[in-house]
Amino acid sequence: MSFDLAQTELILGNSNPRFSGVTSTMLQVLRHQKDIMKVAVLGAHHLPEDIRTVTFRQLIKLCRHPLPDGRFRVFHARRNNEVIQALLLKRLFGAKIRIAFTSTAQRQHSWITRSLIRQSDAIISTCSAAASYIQGGPDIIIPHGIDLDTYSPAEDRAALWNELGFPGKYGIGIFGRVRHQKGVDLLIHAAIPLLEKYPDFTVVICGETTPDQRDFQDKLEAEIGAAGLTGRFLFLGKQPFSELPRLFKAMTIVTALSRNEGFGLTVPEAMASGVAVLASEAGAWKDIVRQGVDGHIVPCDDLAATEQQLDLMMADHEKIAEMGRHGRERVEQHYTLEREAKALCQFLSSLTIIE
Repeated sequence: MSFDLAQTELILGNSNPRFSGVTSTMLQVLRHQKDIMKVAVLGAHHLPEDIRTVTFRQLIKLCRHPLPDGRFRVFHARRNNEVIQALLLKRLFGAKIRIAFTSTAQRQHSWITRSLIRQSDAIISTCSAAASYIQGGPDIIIPHGIDLDTYSPAEDRAALWNELGFPGKYGIGIFGRVRHQKGVDLLIHAAIPLLEKYPDFTVVICGETTPDQRDFQDKLEAEIGAAGLTGRFLFLGKQPFSELPRLFKAMTIVTALSRNEGFGLTVPEAMASGVAVLASEAGAWKDIVRQGVDGHIVPCDDLAATEQQLDLMMADHEKIAEMGRHGRERVEQHYTLEREAKALCQFLSSLTIIE
């Protein structure tokens, strides 16, 4: 696609050829960013045709000179190697750029990441938990947003559930790869003693099981079988991205029980779908979920607390329906893609000004 490179204000890193959560969040907010700033993306992986792309060689030439009005350009990196790309442009080739680095990790940073954070011009985080791991704190916290058209409440959840052909009347979903880190085992161990008490519920596990996690799933399935509940737990495997919104809105409760998480879009996606949530304290979920209003938050890796709260939720259909309505309102007010894009562009634009 032809365009005037000289007008580019924002350069986005896109270094991973494998589609990931970072790629997904970048692409979703980019749809709105491109209408606010003049954007070019370094790396054509997974991009729609209407997005401008640029090569590293083009950037070397382009970024030696400021914008026509004298402002610097901004390179927004979300991965370590993208910060390294930006530093090469700046230090080795004299690029007139500012480097903004979004850090979402909720763990002690490696010495490499700490060094890259120090060398960046601005640090963005997405939630208070991730911000707490950044020495000196981030310059700004901008949470991820949700596409409210893609994730919306079902007009008739019961009819959708029946259309999907799942057993029972109500679904308890968990979305993400089947692995220990995602807390799939916590949901299964919490649900096994509750499903006899609540015979209309089915647990739906939606996510890929990679070969290295096959033994983990096999063990869980054996425990389910030993409890005589094989038909009450559905392992759907990896589903097309286009199918996920439909699955979300068919659930009555969505759980997100990760032991650690970067941000965790599952929870606001469920809330946007009008579904009550049960989430651990990982990711941004403590910031997003109002305890007892949109759902419940439990400590990470706490089976007793998980089972207790799940029991209370399964027992009160009226309450969890109310939580779903409140959750949708919460996302509409605070966690939309439009809000994320606007906040990002306002902050990144402020970095272009040469003081």
